[in-house]
Amino acid sequence: MRHLENTGLFILSGFFFLFFRKLDYFFVCAFLLCLCLCCTSYFAQSKRLHLVLCTAFIAAAFLIPGMFLFFPAVFYVLLLDQYHIPALSCSVLYFYGIWSDGERIPLFSFWGIFLFLLAFRLQNRTEAAECLEQRLMKLRDDSTEKNLLLEEKNRMLAEKQDYEIYAATLKERNRIAREIHDNVGHLLSRSILITGAAKALNASDALSPVLDNLDHSLNQAMTSIRSSVHDLHDESLNLKEAAESLTSDFTFCPVTLNYDMGFEVPREIKYCFISIVKEALSNVARHSNATLVQITMREHPALYQLCIEDNGTLEEGLSLSENNREALFSSRGIGLSNMNDRLKILNGNLQITIQKGFRLFITIPKEQEY
Repeated sequence: MRHLENTGLFILSGFFFLFFRKLDYFFVCAFLLCLCLCCTSYFAQSKRLHLVLCTAFIAAAFLIPGMFLFFPAVFYVLLLDQYHIPALSCSVLYFYGIWSDGERIPLFSFWGIFLFLLAFRLQNRTEAAECLEQRLMKLRDDSTEKNLLLEEKNRMLAEKQDYEIYAATLKERNRIAREIHDNVGHLLSRSILITGAAKALNASDALSPVLDNLDHSLNQAMTSIRSSVHDLHDESLNLKEAAESLTSDFTFCPVTLNYDMGFEVPREIKYCFISIVKEALSNVARHSNATLVQITMREHPALYQLCIEDNGTLEEGLSLSENNREALFSSRGIGLSNMNDRLKILNGNLQITIQKGFRLFITIPKEQEY
């Protein structure tokens, strides 16, 4: 916008000469051509095009009288594009035109000097303003980028803290389950044995019902504690740590784990995924010539996804047609059949593809209550 304002100022300055000369056809043509030149210099970004148009305008001044009156506008356009030598030539030709015209040479010369100095000054101010605008935009972009990076780091830090709290909670559950099993469980076991010995040595019919009730209550307590300990231990399983442990212990070939699951994963899903990963890695070691395995665990809004793929080749003579699907299952042992059976319980789906390797793609819907 500043460019249009300045060029418009120099175009209007050409009307100053109308106070001393008549308005004619050549002046109107010169005004329209200068207006087109200035508009083109604003909307077209090619500096080379600007130079060609300005050169053509200057050359046309030798054919159309009065065009030199708008040379200050051309001078300003050339300065903006850093064409200093053509701009200097434009100013020299302006004074040549004034002297050739022979009318009011001192006044027109003074007016021309004023306009050229003004153009030089405005060009410097415009360039400085554009430089400041670019710096401001850069600072604003850098500030926005830093804010985004800071938000991302804060988000990652919050996720890390949440995961640490989650992992600590699972470890504490596991510790409590172990202490209950080691302490209370052993005490109950000893009490049950003592009660059984007391029942064997009891000779009083009056104490028999009491000992029977005590033995029954202790057995019920033992069953309840075992169930609670098992549930607590199952809930304390960390799927990510378990998967990382399986992949780090696998030495047949490198394994890449991509884990993108939430914290609240049902235990049935956890044990299903762990069992499938164990079986899949076992199949790779026994039946595959793969050199790389990639495991992806991902939670979607409506389902859980597990993808296990390697770059190995299928045994010779087998393909993935429906006719020999059972042969494929048997060639990899009973593991694939067990996977399929386990997934059916959870309404899951197993897809096997062979394309540049062996790939298991497993999905389990979330809507089922486990």
